[in-house]
Amino acid sequence: MHVKVQPIYLEHPQKRLIRQAVDILLDGGIVVYPTDTIYGLGIDLFHKKAIERVLRIKKESRHKMLSFILPDLKQIAEWAIVPDYAYRIMRRVVPGPYTFILRATKKVPKLLLSNQKTVGIRIPDSEVAIELVRELGRPILSTSVPQGNEGFYTDPQEIAERFKNEVDLILDAGVMPNKPSTVVDFSGNEPVILREGAGDIEALKY
Repeated sequence: MHVKVQPIYLEHPQKRLIRQAVDILLDGGIVVYPTDTIYGLGIDLFHKKAIERVLRIKKESRHKMLSFILPDLKQIAEWAIVPDYAYRIMRRVVPGPYTFILRATKKVPKLLLSNQKTVGIRIPDSEVAIELVRELGRPILSTSVPQGNEGFYTDPQEIAERFKNEVDLILDAGVMPNKPSTVVDFSGNEPVILREGAGDIEALKY
């Protein structure tokens, strides 16, 4: 099997490709798509087999976190418990290249919870990602495309060659910078930077 590779515009992405990708997600498939940082592996959060497929690709335990991609802050209370201080910071920096670690609500499937009962939330500055979520009608579960211990795949042609039998569609927006999101833990009483990546660290202070 060879994965489909479809060129897509980062700005004003083609509606037919968004619909094609969402059809694949609804069918339990894996879509590689561009974000505001690097390429992501996207799946429908209600497809257990899709989750298991992604975890096999990542070769990580079931408790390794996948991030929820949301279009804005309006839906966040469904999936995460947000302290007041964290909400104030998030309002300043979204959409943007940040992953927020927050305590999960009961709506989050147990398969997706970390040992600390937390969940990752992303609101990327990416028209492709946001249009996918809006067309799907619920968050996309997402994780980076792994390249061993060396970082992340950023070239869609290399992704197609490496994962041709493991993913179903690649939305090709060209080579992306090899810099992931900044990860900040908001599950406690103050922000803790877990990974410094793209984005302004100073903006996360309160």
